[in-house]
Amino acid sequence: MFNLKALQKNKTVKYGVPMLLLVVGGSFGLKEFTQIRYDAQRHRKRLDPELEAQVNVQRQANILEDEYEKLQEVKVDEWKNIRGPRPWEDSREYQEQQRSRQNKKD
Repeated sequence: MFNLKALQKNKTVKYGVPMLLLVVGGSFGLKEFTQIRYDAQRHRKRLDPELEAQVNVQRQANILEDEYEKLQEVKVDEWKNIRGPRPWEDSREYQEQQRSRQNKKD
């Protein structure tokens, strides 16, 4: 019936069947990988509450009230301006010098 050597010599069986399996199997494999990609994008697109409030007008009023309350607690008149260090300066030493100068002035 089937001669195994004849099938091995047949070019369709030798080259065509593996190629067909690769194409069909590859499409199923790519389907799974693209599904993972779209699932990851769906998870990434979830908004954090602040951005969601900007989109949702009803929640926006609540967050604005919370921010207003936080601003009421901050004492705006009682702050000191301390210059940050330059890139070539040592930050700790410079900030200590600035703080000591501020304390001497007070």
